[in-house]
Amino acid sequence: MLWYLGNRKGEENSIMVLCLITASSTFNLQPGCSRYLHKCMRIQNCGRYLMKHVDITRQKIIPSARVDTVGLEVFVVSDLHTEYAENMAWLKGLPKKGKKKEVLLVAGDVAETYEKFVLTMSLLKASFEHVFFVPGNHDLWLRREKENYIDSLQKLDKMLDACQRLGVETNPSVIDGLAIIPLFSWYHESFDKEKDIPGIRIPSLELACKDFRACKWPDGLTNGDNSLATHFDAMNDKNKDAVQEMLASCNQIISFSHFIPRLELCPEKRMLFYPNLPKMIGSDFLEARIRYIHGARGNTNACHIFGHTHFCWDVLLDGIRYVQAPLAYPRERKRRMNGGEDWLPFCIYSKGELTENMSPCYWSDYYASNPRTPDVTELAPWVARFYRKL
Repeated sequence: MLWYLGNRKGEENSIMVLCLITASSTFNLQPGCSRYLHKCMRIQNCGRYLMKHVDITRQKIIPSARVDTVGLEVFVVSDLHTEYAENMAWLKGLPKKGKKKEVLLVAGDVAETYEKFVLTMSLLKASFEHVFFVPGNHDLWLRREKENYIDSLQKLDKMLDACQRLGVETNPSVIDGLAIIPLFSWYHESFDKEKDIPGIRIPSLELACKDFRACKWPDGLTNGDNSLATHFDAMNDKNKDAVQEMLASCNQIISFSHFIPRLELCPEKRMLFYPNLPKMIGSDFLEARIRYIHGARGNTNACHIFGHTHFCWDVLLDGIRYVQAPLAYPRERKRRMNGGEDWLPFCIYSKGELTENMSPCYWSDYYASNPRTPDVTELAPWVARFYRKL
């Protein structure tokens, strides 16, 4: 089954799900929260659609309880977007810092303005002993800033200075034998190597992506090529010696970034309302960094945290566990069957080891049972209704 989560018109708390069932598809539904769903079944042999209402129960993610656990605990979250009042209210509701050692990894897109960014990181520091941060694209937007920045890199410098004042960490560090490595990154269009969807008119990247208008770059850097991706990747070079020492001395390493390092961490184009999304989400340079850190084959202790796409994700690929735990936009949480306010931030490390997989994560759960078939370019039914064939 292929799932799209969306609100039914006029029913804010209900869920609409479109399901495409093929002969080769399998998907295990898990018990838990019951929702009223709209189910669309495609009969592959004759191309007909049968519509019926069903009740499906699925398990909620168990909240990461912040109790008196012995030893270090590491929590992760991305895409806080605290310019939204609901997200800021969630942030202010986090418990204050206790006696135990807790770490939070913030995988970018904290807030659109510098003022909100500083407030958000201050509140997070009041809740966690250690807070680590890497920037996302929204953090570098300039469109609502009161200050007249020369460009987005000047704003980034100011944000990193604020992190230093607040005690927020942006460089690699070892805490109780656990190495934590923030990785700066940016996306590039050539990251997308899968077949495009033919025969439909898809809005250009410049029209669809606000980064082209909300960010400003110095001469020589542009979203139109690999220059931004290589520039941000090079920002990690200053930590090369520190990372090398960690590789020699630490058995457990968690790296994290905002952007995604592999196409397999995003649904296929035919499933996406904007099929060209993969062209503005990831970096090959980032994956090369991750493989240098965790090894070409990974290991049982290898983990990388990411954000940006707002899909909950938890999967093992070539020996590395990749996890996304986004707060995302309020409207997205209302559509999402696992919500987010009650279980984020997600605890990824406790009692000296990685925790159990976050579940349910509907897209990564789907790909755990179904092969990725990017050569199939027929749009999913819930996407096709928004496009006309040329």
